[in-house]
Amino acid sequence: MIKKRTVRLSIAGMSCAGCIASVEKAMQSVDGVDEVLVNFAEHTADVTGTASVEALVTAVRQAGYDAAELRGIDDESEKEAAEMAHYRALLRKAGVAFALGGPLFIAGMLGLLPPLDTVAGRQFWALAGALTLGVMIYAGGHFFTGAWKSFRNHLANMDTLIALGTGSAWSYSTVVLLFPHAVPVLAQHAYFEAAAIIIALINFGSALEMRARGKTSEAIKRLIGLRPRTAIVLRDGKEEEIPISEVGLDETLRARPGECIAVDGIVLEGQSRVDESMLTGEPMPVEKTAGDEVIAGSINARGSFLYKSTRIGGDTVLAQIIELVRHAQSSKPAIGRLVDKVAAVFVPTVMIIVVLTFLAWMNLAPDRGISYALVSSMTVLIIACPCALGLATPISIMVAVGRAAERGILIRNGEALQQAGHLTTIVLDKTGTVTEGAPGVTDIVSAGNWTADELLQYAASLEAGSEHPLAAAIVKEADGKGLPLFKAAQFEAVAGHGVRGEVEGKHLLLGNERLFQEAGVALDDWVERAAALAAKGRSAMYLACDGQVAGLLAVADPVKADSREAIARLHANGLKVVMLTGDHHITAEAVAHEVGIDSVVAEVLPQEKDQHVARLQEQGEIVAMVGDGINDAPALARANVGFAIGSGTDVAIESADITLMRGSLHGVADAISLSRLTLRNIKQNLFGAFIYNTLGIPIAGGILFPLFGILLNPIIAGAAMAMSSVTVVTNANRLRLIKLD
Repeated sequence: MIKKRTVRLSIAGMSCAGCIASVEKAMQSVDGVDEVLVNFAEHTADVTGTASVEALVTAVRQAGYDAAELRGIDDESEKEAAEMAHYRALLRKAGVAFALGGPLFIAGMLGLLPPLDTVAGRQFWALAGALTLGVMIYAGGHFFTGAWKSFRNHLANMDTLIALGTGSAWSYSTVVLLFPHAVPVLAQHAYFEAAAIIIALINFGSALEMRARGKTSEAIKRLIGLRPRTAIVLRDGKEEEIPISEVGLDETLRARPGECIAVDGIVLEGQSRVDESMLTGEPMPVEKTAGDEVIAGSINARGSFLYKSTRIGGDTVLAQIIELVRHAQSSKPAIGRLVDKVAAVFVPTVMIIVVLTFLAWMNLAPDRGISYALVSSMTVLIIACPCALGLATPISIMVAVGRAAERGILIRNGEALQQAGHLTTIVLDKTGTVTEGAPGVTDIVSAGNWTADELLQYAASLEAGSEHPLAAAIVKEADGKGLPLFKAAQFEAVAGHGVRGEVEGKHLLLGNERLFQEAGVALDDWVERAAALAAKGRSAMYLACDGQVAGLLAVADPVKADSREAIARLHANGLKVVMLTGDHHITAEAVAHEVGIDSVVAEVLPQEKDQHVARLQEQGEIVAMVGDGINDAPALARANVGFAIGSGTDVAIESADITLMRGSLHGVADAISLSRLTLRNIKQNLFGAFIYNTLGIPIAGGILFPLFGILLNPIIAGAAMAMSSVTVVTNANRLRLIKLD
């Protein structure tokens, strides 16, 4: 059975938004294709299914375009080099076309060009026509070949409009030159300079657009740039530098100061501080010692250590992040799919408008009808090119997803990015989401004849044999204070109550009130002290020595330092915040009060979390679920947008739409802010593109001529069309500069 996979293709020949539908339709017709995502802004396609690359490439070529598979860093580098070469070629073509059209246009404006009805004039314009034909072949040939391919496939795109517009200008001018009496005297005008300048402007605009589009991929380029090319491996007791592709699993590697970690691994010996900001957005380097995990692409700030490779190649966290970001940048939210549908019928609609414009002028202005009809039709063809329309959504998505990745926010698809901006309720798990997820000792209250360190030392000595999380917190606290542990004898764990045993000849009892009641040890006013701590969300355990209370220890899962501030940001954005947890309601209420959460639902089972999210949705709420555990996975999948804490389980991350590598709730607020800014940016782009075409086409058609005598120059239309795309891309790139805090 052929396994499903996602193939990434570079697509050549796409010139406008209308091409997206053509390419997608071509590849969807191939057997075994499940999903096609064409990114017009990046000129790539992600195809999921069992179809072969050869079949996909053949289908694309039959549709009039070209395609090649992108396999890795080298292919991406080749694609980037090819795009840079194309950028330079566009500038050269624009320069050649303007070198001819510019002087002709200026001379014409100054009245320096000879008239067509003289011998010298006919010779001059014949030379101009021949040179213009050469320019059209060299600088505009790709428009005509693209238009011909589209025509053969019964399609129409931007190339069709430009080829018809400039081709009509040259053909009409040639007819006027060769057969001047075939048109009225007032219509005897050559438009060679218009054809040349339009080609120059569109090539120049395409070059600027390509340059600006390149900036939208800066985030993914930086991520790819983090991938080291070589690694230092220990083999046969010697260190040797080898290509990264030759590193195997369970190999021992060395990380030297200032170098990138080559692959994911576990530190074996040595220690250092590692900069993981490329993954988490957290600027402070993280201390790494034996047993800690290191991630490929992170920077070893200082110190040298050995580590064992655990994930290599495409399995590393960095490789998965790159693929996730790429997929998200290529995905389409609902607003993008709608625009693609509009763009697919836009060019044929324009062709109908052009015909109507031509007929209207021929009937309404019989004396100069053919001249006005040509100019107006040509202007409509040029100004109506839907490039800006096609770029409006994907270019903003690309920038936003890349910007999010730089902040440690991994967005799985464009739909999640769009939905995040419409959220009304945020549902938070408690443990590991609002809190650190690791219990710690918060209070030590000792009886008069005991010191706090003695109480901790004896409690830790007794608990050293227990696997309970609270026991681990007590032992860790003692280790942190450097307290030596004694050997415990006759250790016994009493399920649900606590533990008992002997330490240094003393009979110890450590646990809850019920354990002490069964042992007949009086707690007296210690119960009130424990109750006061419980009200703060802390779990108190009593310690008795030889039948007398020695004190109590309180353990709690501490709230993350930034949870309160992050939740305040969510409130400031008009969101309601709910805590959904399986913990005891007293603990949950205490944590909620501390961080400012609106409401709490405690002591719920995993399936009940899912049901509660569903109930909120039934009430009309647009819900986000934020969690880190396996028990959160159903609710994460149910929510309109699921946020997984990156430090949590793989199941939670796979169930979520957005992963927060930093593990901070600020990531939720950042993602929501970025979503709202991105949606606003997309709407600005779409408004600009639609207004440009809505106003531009009637003006180009001559609607202002009867009132003001204004007929739009095709050259101005060409400049406006070229700049509209650049404006959209530039506006999208503003997202790279925004501050989310």
